[in-house]
Order: sequence, then C-alpha cells, then structure tokens
Amino acid sequence: MTDDELPEGWTVWNDEPGGRRILAYRPDVFDAERFPAACLPTLYVAAGAPNRPPGEAEVGSTDVWRVQFFLEPDVELTSARTYDSRADARAAARELAAAFAAGELDYRGAYQLPREAYLDRLDELTGREP
Repeated sequence: MTDDELPEGWTVWNDEPGGRRILAYRPDVFDAERFPAACLPTLYVAAGAPNRPPGEAEVGSTDVWRVQFFLEPDVELTSARTYDSRADARAAARELAAAFAAGELDYRGAYQLPREAYLDRLDELTGREP
C-alpha cells in the first residue's frame, strides 16, 4: 500500500502539507443524520506530545509525531503512539485503519456506556462479530 492509498472505507479528511493529517472512516454513513457527528471514527497524525488534544494548534518541534484513534472526542480506541517522523506516523495510521476496516480492533471494549446502534453498524461495516 502506497503512502496515498488507504484501506477501504477510509478517506483523507484533512492533510496539511508537512503537518497534521486526519483520516475519517465512512463519512457517508456516520454523517450526523443517522448517527451523531461525533461518532465518526477518526485517526489523527500530528506533531507533538500525545497528551495534546488533536484539535489544538500544532506548536513547537516536529521531531515527534503521534497517532491517535478516536471513536468519539472522549473515546480513544487505541492509546496515542509516537513516531520519529511524519512518514512513520502516516504508515502506522494506515496500518491501524486497515486493522479497523478488517474488524480486528475491539472498538466495543473502548466504551463504558456503549451506543448499541452505532456499534452494531460498525460491526456490519467491518464484518466483526459482536
């Protein structure tokens, strides 16, 4: 898979040259009409420390890049991971996207109070057994 190819269902939501990159899963399904807009599974590639919220301005050095995967703003699917370069972080994000699209990640376990209809729809889209 090349740097610009993404697993099925994923799209580039935002890509700042040399900066933050945001990938979204099936925005055609999680479109705020059928599910709350916050339920759009989103992968962030951004410069800086993992404790920084994804929407905060990217300030400072770009010697550390992080990948964060959110099911909702307060529901992180995987812990933030750091990489030495943007290219490495982008590759890691593609791998996470592929694992998610294949139903290999336990998104149900990320919820304390699950949204059953939302999770059922993710099960359908990823072919994952609940």
